[in-house]
Amino acid sequence: MFAVVVSLVLLSAEAGSIRGREEGRTIAVKDVQADLQDAMEAVLRGDSASKRVANIEARVWQTFQALPKNEVGRLAPRGVRYLVHSYFMKEHGWLIKGLDPHGNQDEVSDVQDASILQDKAPALVESLLEARRSNHGLALNDVITMIATLERLIFDESFTLLQAAYNFNGVSMDGSVEQKSVHDVLTSYLLLFQLGNKGNLTDARLHRALKARVSQRDDWLVVDEFQRDAVLNHDFAKQSRSNPFVEPLYTFQDSSDIVEELAHGYGKWQNTECRQMKDDLMELDSDGDGRIPIGKFYGRSDNTKYQFTESLQYLQDIGALDESGSEKKVRISNYLQGPSNCIASSTYYSICCLSECDGLLNELEAKIGAPTVDPMHLLRLVGNMSSSTVDTPRQLPVFMAQRLKSIADQNGGGVPLHGRLFSEWLHYAFPNECPYPHILEAKTLTPSHWANKKVSVEPETRSELASTAAEEEDSLPKEIVWSSQEVLHVQETKKRSTSVFRTIMQLAVLLAVLRAAIGNWATLRSMVAPTKGKKCDDFQLPF
Repeated sequence: MFAVVVSLVLLSAEAGSIRGREEGRTIAVKDVQADLQDAMEAVLRGDSASKRVANIEARVWQTFQALPKNEVGRLAPRGVRYLVHSYFMKEHGWLIKGLDPHGNQDEVSDVQDASILQDKAPALVESLLEARRSNHGLALNDVITMIATLERLIFDESFTLLQAAYNFNGVSMDGSVEQKSVHDVLTSYLLLFQLGNKGNLTDARLHRALKARVSQRDDWLVVDEFQRDAVLNHDFAKQSRSNPFVEPLYTFQDSSDIVEELAHGYGKWQNTECRQMKDDLMELDSDGDGRIPIGKFYGRSDNTKYQFTESLQYLQDIGALDESGSEKKVRISNYLQGPSNCIASSTYYSICCLSECDGLLNELEAKIGAPTVDPMHLLRLVGNMSSSTVDTPRQLPVFMAQRLKSIADQNGGGVPLHGRLFSEWLHYAFPNECPYPHILEAKTLTPSHWANKKVSVEPETRSELASTAAEEEDSLPKEIVWSSQEVLHVQETKKRSTSVFRTIMQLAVLLAVLRAAIGNWATLRSMVAPTKGKKCDDFQLPF
């Protein structure tokens, strides 16, 4: 727990101040907000952090322009939530606790309670959204800084795993080691990373036994190649400063730099598995509409690479089961984005399949640059957009143009890019990439919800359902399922007042969390920094 001292400054009433309950008494929050900004900048100090901030800006500024703003041109909390969630799902495949999918619910939670706030990353974001609301929303640089800060807080976990990997392999964090030792350490790191919450960071004998067992598996060879490529990339980047005639040696800082690249690139690297699974699923889709008859879904033989064993209840709860016709079908895009395909669940996040649909929507946001768009213009844009399964140019069916116009009519003449109805339309335009937007309980789309629940179908039920695959399929014309219910995800439905004292306390607690995180990083730095004669002032954690 943190002891927080908040100075409440009593000022005379003035325009723009936040007024307290007593007449003539106001509370200044600008100083606290300035301290908060200073704390975030301290977390992000350094050349590598500056590059990360620049990279983030390049990826989000066009989406920022396309989101609805408040009266002072800033993003309200819902818009910020959308932007941050979209960035992490598209760039890393990270599903961050506290920034879970909204499930197309009209009401989206804002601030988590104080106990979750202590858990750093997700509550840090949520508290920042709520606290900054009193300052008229967030500007672009605020959102970028928040994303970068959140990345750094999450990568703090990678630093802990790297320390454990050194200890498990009996390698000292002081001095330099040869390349073989680095490979051993990085292999241990990736094993711990994939185990997530199930990993044991103290039992060296258990770790060595598990490492020996998984190293014999064919699929682990791909993981080993991933870390070896990262070492080669690191060596190539340093070749101008290295002696080519001397065997390279690696400090703990070198290992940290390599782990930074592994952690940054892991989501996109493992998404190869998601693409292979998608190709496998599409082979079962004889109609080409992004749906698989349930018999075919369960009917894969045991000697194929993928056997799909999720229960009907699970498929229904996550919105992947289409029960509109005489035969149940599985929606490919909904299934791929489901929590059963997420891995490496840690305290703060899970790594899931990258969202191809977010990438398509970001492409539209860049071309339109506004929250709403004329339906005919939008139809032309989508007709010239390609995906991994759709070629361009193409002529979309007449009924798609009609649906788009009806969405515009329902929303005052323009199509909201970030509404449920356009997500539904986009599903039919890209059925293998964009999930059908069912209205669901948001928690059912998170891995933590299913952590202690049965997900797999019973073998007898699976065999029974698989036997229907050989039966003659319904030859009637296929009609699309369409719901006219609109949900505008990024527009504030009402202004929710936040008490001045609550806002001040949230800012203060958030400031304490950030300062504590900085203090923890400083402590960790001192554990691994050189100690020969002087303090190493320029050592920077890579996370």
